[in-house]
Amino acid sequence: MRIRRLSLSTVTAITIAAMLMLSMIIAYSTFFWIMKQLTEVKLRELPADIAQAYRDIQDGVMPSVDGFRKLMAVVPEFEKTLDYQMNLAFMGHILLAALICGAIGYWLARRIARPLERLASAAETLREGDFAVGLGNFRGGTSEVQRLGKTIDALATDLDHMEKRLRFNTMAVAHELRTPLTILQGNLQGMIDGVFSVRQQGLQDLLTQVQGLSRLVEDLRTLSLAAGHKLIGDRAVTDLADEAATVLAAARPMLDEAGMRIETDFAPARTSVDPERLRQAMLAIVDNASRYAAAGGVLRCETGIDGDRMAFVRFLDRGPGLPEEIRSISFDIFWRGEISRSRETGGTGLGLSIVEAIARAHQGRLEARARNGGGSVIAITVPADAG
Repeated sequence: MRIRRLSLSTVTAITIAAMLMLSMIIAYSTFFWIMKQLTEVKLRELPADIAQAYRDIQDGVMPSVDGFRKLMAVVPEFEKTLDYQMNLAFMGHILLAALICGAIGYWLARRIARPLERLASAAETLREGDFAVGLGNFRGGTSEVQRLGKTIDALATDLDHMEKRLRFNTMAVAHELRTPLTILQGNLQGMIDGVFSVRQQGLQDLLTQVQGLSRLVEDLRTLSLAAGHKLIGDRAVTDLADEAATVLAAARPMLDEAGMRIETDFAPARTSVDPERLRQAMLAIVDNASRYAAAGGVLRCETGIDGDRMAFVRFLDRGPGLPEEIRSISFDIFWRGEISRSRETGGTGLGLSIVEAIARAHQGRLEARARNGGGSVIAITVPADAG
């Protein structure tokens, strides 16, 4: 059976109480022994008849008259000297008890502080930017120290993931910007040098690149708002079925061009959300489906409330689906729905990341899974309205 770890306050209280009790036991247990030993030493310094008279009185026996008379003559000085020596001996034993308890207390304090020293060292390592603190098997200390060790280890893991993601995102941003900027620079330089003629189609192509950059910047701004918890504006009670119908109506030309028909199964799903952001999330999913799932020919949309009182809007397609190795990273920024990362079908690569950010901002979640028979299922789930 696993023994529950004690809290720091409990360990401290037990340690203090144990030290006090131990010091009292040491002091008082030796007091009477010291008194007896010192008395015997002083009695041996007295004449035999006086010493015997003192022992008789201590034992409750009537001493001889002569011995008693001699004893009364020396008792004041005898007891004064005995009391002085006993006080000295008692103070010495108290000091000894304090030293013993202090040594034990220091040992216990080191046992308690050793895990804290390791945690302090780990925190210093984190401050220096090294996230390999190695506290995964941290043991020892009180319950608070144990919990702190697990928290620091989890923090180190999160910081390591964040640093790796930041490096990846920085490289990804550079990658996303490089191609359109190279195209813009090359074409503009060619026009300036007279290599390319200024044609309407050429200008339209450059405008397309600029529009792509604008979308990328706006998507990055949206993710920045999400990171700062400023993504959601005014909430309103709305029905996901109505919002989904609005989005699908607006996206019908895009889906028609992709050769996809729309199927719906709307059930009431009232929830309190930012309608504009929710429509943005739905449109991103529909756009994603039109880009990489057009081969399936159909996009199905369902709404409703599940058994956990969560309102959902679900999009199902018959496209190639999400490969198992990709499904776990499909919400990472700059991930595209097709492996080649082509801009012609992949967009900015921020769509599902934005959808997930919007879902989380509403205390909800974004789910992606394979659909039975082929294709994908992508769903936004948010708390249903309690009214």
